[in-house]
Amino acid sequence: MHSIRTVIIDDERLARQRIRRMLLELPGFDVAAEFERSEEGLAYLETNETDLLFLDVQMPGMDGFALLEALTPERTPLVIFVTAYDEYALRAFEVHAFDYLLKPFDQARFEKTIERARKQLTSEERNSEKLLTLLNEFRQRNQEPARFAIKTPGRLFFVRQEDIDWMEAADNYVNLHVGADTHLIRETMNALEQRLDSHRFLRIHRSTIVNADRIKELRPWFHGEYVVLLKDGTELTLSRTYREKILNLLGS
Repeated sequence: MHSIRTVIIDDERLARQRIRRMLLELPGFDVAAEFERSEEGLAYLETNETDLLFLDVQMPGMDGFALLEALTPERTPLVIFVTAYDEYALRAFEVHAFDYLLKPFDQARFEKTIERARKQLTSEERNSEKLLTLLNEFRQRNQEPARFAIKTPGRLFFVRQEDIDWMEAADNYVNLHVGADTHLIRETMNALEQRLDSHRFLRIHRSTIVNADRIKELRPWFHGEYVVLLKDGTELTLSRTYREKILNLLGS
């Protein structure tokens, strides 16, 4: 059998390096390419034969699931998900017979996953139908109130949507303001907005989303803008771009 052509897509450089290092310690693998962003990885997969894909699920912009939805079945390799998702997602991967590596993973778990991949690649079974079922399940799940995984050194915990007061953009990251705490997650504002309950969360500025339940009042400001005063005293700006929509939604 030829070397197993492998691609790694993960926005964390250290994670990519770790997978590559562990993989190259095992016989029979060729790391053909690795990418920081899904968009670049998608372009490669569409034009290059690939046997095995290590795919981070949560990435800024196009996430791992969106990448798989964009691929044709003929171009979809065997997938090993790399994730920091909660226990719901892990159960879903297991039910649909997809392997995953839960960050942070160790050498023993990695080698166990690789052995499963070898057996799968030598069989005639294709996973395209299972993958479609899995993606549909996650699409439906994303329509429900989400929890956000917060990773800190030595700790992984979750924040519920309804507990978030407001959010602000920070390049390809977003700061979640939850009471007196602030948590940084790897996601763009546009991608995050798609995951949120649109009846609860309102985009009031290019870089700001607010929980409508936290709004105390709106105050007219200069040049058609408004100050959005939250119940905890936080003052945010409602820009002219979003003014009409927000005023209509809030009945002002």
